[in-house]
Amino acid sequence: MRAAHYPLAARLGEAQEDGVDYFVTGATGFIGRQLVPLLLRREGTVYALVRPGSSARFAALREAMDPGGKRLVAVSGDVGREGLGVAEAEREKLRGATVFHLAAVYDLLATDADAERANVDGTRNVVSFAGDIGAERLHHASSIAVAGRFRGSFTEAMFDEGQELDHSYFRTKWEAERIVREECRVPWRVYRPGVVIGSSQTGEADRVDGPYYAFKLIQQMRDSFPQWMPFIGPEGGPLNVVPVDFVAKAIDHIAHRAGLDSRAFHIVDPAPLSLGDTLNTFCRAAHAPEFALRFDRRMARMLPAPALGAISQLPALRRMWQQTLDRLGIPETALRYMDYPATFDATETQRELEGSGVVCPPLHDYAWKVWDYWERHLDPELPTLGNLRRLLDGKVVLITGASSGIGGAVARHLAPSGAVIVGVARSADKLAEMETEVRGKGGRAFTYSADLSDPDACAALVRRITEDHGRIDVLINNAGRSIRRSVLASLDRFHDFERTMRLNYFGAVALILAVIPGMRERKDGHIINISSIGAQAYPPRFAAYVASKNALDAFSRCFEPEVAADGIAITTIHMPLVRTPMIEPTGLYRNFPTISSDEAAEMVVEALIKRPHEVSTRVGKFGELVSAVSPTLHQLVMAGAYHLLPDSTRREAGKEDADEEQPVSPEAYALGMLMRGIHL
Repeated sequence: MRAAHYPLAARLGEAQEDGVDYFVTGATGFIGRQLVPLLLRREGTVYALVRPGSSARFAALREAMDPGGKRLVAVSGDVGREGLGVAEAEREKLRGATVFHLAAVYDLLATDADAERANVDGTRNVVSFAGDIGAERLHHASSIAVAGRFRGSFTEAMFDEGQELDHSYFRTKWEAERIVREECRVPWRVYRPGVVIGSSQTGEADRVDGPYYAFKLIQQMRDSFPQWMPFIGPEGGPLNVVPVDFVAKAIDHIAHRAGLDSRAFHIVDPAPLSLGDTLNTFCRAAHAPEFALRFDRRMARMLPAPALGAISQLPALRRMWQQTLDRLGIPETALRYMDYPATFDATETQRELEGSGVVCPPLHDYAWKVWDYWERHLDPELPTLGNLRRLLDGKVVLITGASSGIGGAVARHLAPSGAVIVGVARSADKLAEMETEVRGKGGRAFTYSADLSDPDACAALVRRITEDHGRIDVLINNAGRSIRRSVLASLDRFHDFERTMRLNYFGAVALILAVIPGMRERKDGHIINISSIGAQAYPPRFAAYVASKNALDAFSRCFEPEVAADGIAITTIHMPLVRTPMIEPTGLYRNFPTISSDEAAEMVVEALIKRPHEVSTRVGKFGELVSAVSPTLHQLVMAGAYHLLPDSTRREAGKEDADEEQPVSPEAYALGMLMRGIHL
C-alpha cells in the first residue's frame, strides 16, 4: 500500500545498491556483533546507537572491526527515550540511512516491565525515528516468538492469527512487530530468527538461554555417569535452533535484495531436530550419556488432567522440583516454553538465499564448538572473576579465622569480587594487616576481634555486624583448633576435647544459628564450613580434632534439608593438609603432600560459585572408600600411621600447645619422602 512512496531501487533490479549509510540499534549485542562486520564490508558508514553503559563494549567492537574509527561511528542515545535521545546534529548525519533495529530483550526471564520498555516502547521510538530521518528502509529483528502457542505450520505471511501469547516475551515481540507493520512511515522488512545459539564457526555466544539451560544437566551427567548409561528424557516437537552467524548473514543478504519490502522472513533451520535429538546432539558433543529413552508429550495427555495437576501441585513435590531446577540453573519458565507447538515454514527465505552460499549448517556439524565455548567461557560455575562478581558484588561475607592462613587467603582472593569482606579473629594486629592487604587490592574489608569459642560472643558478633552492614549473606566458618595428641596421652587432659569442641563445633554452630534468620528472610544465603580430610580418613592422634569436625559435618548434613527451600546452601569443604601456622610445629608435614593457603582459598572460591553440598580431594574420597569397603585394611593402615605421627608437645592444662618444631623420626621421614609423589 505504500509502494508508490518507496525508493526506485526497492522496486527495480535483483539487488539494492550499496553506498547508503547504516544506523544500527543493538550493535554491541549478540546478533549485532555478527551483523556489523558484514555491513562494514559494504560501502557507507555504520552508525551505532550506543547507551552510556555500553560505551566500553562499543570501544572494544570498534577496535576489533574498525581500528581507525572512520566507518564505525558511535551515536549517543537510548531506544528507551523519545527520539532515541539523539542530538539534532547527529540526526542530520543519519538522514536517509538504512536502519537495522536489533536492540531488544530476548530473555524469557525478563520482567514484564523490562520486556515492555525494550521491545514495545523501544520499537515504537525506533519506528518514529526512522520516519523522522526519512530512512531508506527499516529492518526489524523480530522472533518466531510472535507465533506464541500457535499449533501447526506458521508461514512467513502469517502474523495475526489469534494465537495465544501467554508470556510477556511472546506478547511484546508480537506487539513490536505490529508497530512496525502498522506505524512505520518508511519501507520495512521483518526477520524472525529461531532460537539463536552460538556461532557455527567459533561457538561464541554472550548469553545463556534456550538449549543452554540444559548444558549444566548434561555436564553433571557426563561427570557422574559412564557415557553408555541410558537416560530418560523428552522427545518434544521441533526445536528450531540457529547459529548467530547464519542469522546475521541471512539478514544481511535479504536486506540488500530488491523488491522484498513489507514482508517477513523466517531465519530458521529448514530441517530442525526435535527437542530430544537436539539435547542428544549436545550430549554427544560433551561426551555425556544420551537420552536413549524418550517420551512424547502426547503421552501426558493420556493421563487424567485433574489428577496429574493435583499431584504436580503437591507442596512437597513442588519444592523438590524447584530445588532440582535451581541446582541445575534451569528456570521453570524457560522449561515451560522450550517446546514450541508450531513449525515454521521458511519457503520465501530459502528462495531468497538460494545460490548465495548462506545456509543453515546442521547442528551436529558445530554443536561441539557451541559446547566447548560454553564450558570454557559461559559456564556459570567457572571460577572466574566475572562469575564471582556476579554472585558476590555488594554482598556481606563473614570469614572467621581471617587473620592468617586459609581465612586470610580467602579474604585476599575475594578482594576484587565487590563483596564486603568481614574478617573475624582474636588477633587485632594480624586482622589489621589483612584489612590493609584487601583494601590495597581494591576491596572492601572490615575486621572484628572476638572469641569464637564463646557462644554468647558469637551471637553478639553477628548482631554487631548486622547493625554495621545490614546483613550477612555468606558465612565461612574457617576458625579452628587442631591438636595432635593420642587419646592415651590425653587421659588426664579432658580440656583438650572441650576446647576443641568449643571452637570447632559449638562456635561454628552458634554463628550458624545467629545468621540463619536473616538468610531465611531474604530467601538466600550460603554457609561454608571448613572441615578436614581427617574427617574422611580418621587418622590416629587426631581424635579431638576429627570428632569436632565430624560433629559439624553431621550437624550440617542434618540441617541443610531444613533450609534448602529457603534458598540457603550449606557446603562442607574437607580440606587436605594446608601449609599454615597450625602445622608448623610438625616437621614431618614438610615432606607430606600439602597445598598452600592460596590453593585452599581457590577451593573456597569455587565452592562459593558452585554452592555444592561437599568439596573433597581424591585422596579424601579414597580414604572414605577404603574405610567403607574394607574397614579392616583401613584400621591396619592407620595403626601403622599411629607410630609415625608425633603427639603435640604436652603442656599444662589451659595453656596453648607448643610452637617449637618437633623432631622427625627416620621412619616418619621415609614415609614423608615416599608420599612426595602423591597429589591431593
